[in-house]
Amino acid sequence: MGKKIFLITSIFISLVFTRTWGQTAFDKKLNSLYKNTVSLVKTESLAAEIKTNKNLILLDTRSLKEFNVSHLPNALFLNYDKFNPKKVEHIPRDKQIIVYCSVGYRSERIGEKLLKMGFTDVKNLYGGIFEWVNKDNLVVNPSGVVTDSVHTYNRDWSQWLTKGIKVY
Repeated sequence: MGKKIFLITSIFISLVFTRTWGQTAFDKKLNSLYKNTVSLVKTESLAAEIKTNKNLILLDTRSLKEFNVSHLPNALFLNYDKFNPKKVEHIPRDKQIIVYCSVGYRSERIGEKLLKMGFTDVKNLYGGIFEWVNKDNLVVNPSGVVTDSVHTYNRDWSQWLTKGIKVY
């Protein structure tokens, strides 16, 4: 009986430690990438905001290949590599805009450009689509159907996606 309790306790502590360490490592990685030039929004806050704010604009700044695997529901595609200011000129400058990518680096760069263009309420999704999915939020394919697949940019970055199906 004592060995069984010890084993169960050890497994529990290991799981808690692994989850905590994994998030800490991810947070450290994000902190090394971000310049903090665009305000951040956490996934929990965004999930709540999406439910109540139908005027919120989500901009996916990843590549079309990544976007076509999955994206946040109702997100608009805005290619990081081929950013064209004309793609957003129809959006009122005071609209609430959330930018995101895989982990938040590319979207922060696009957020900087939007702020320079005069947009006043731009936020970057902390941890990007990876954190969104890791926190059990839904993503959809181009047909609007919920999917478990997420394009992880490449194999190296895929380590930060802990849930869902990794697509390269």
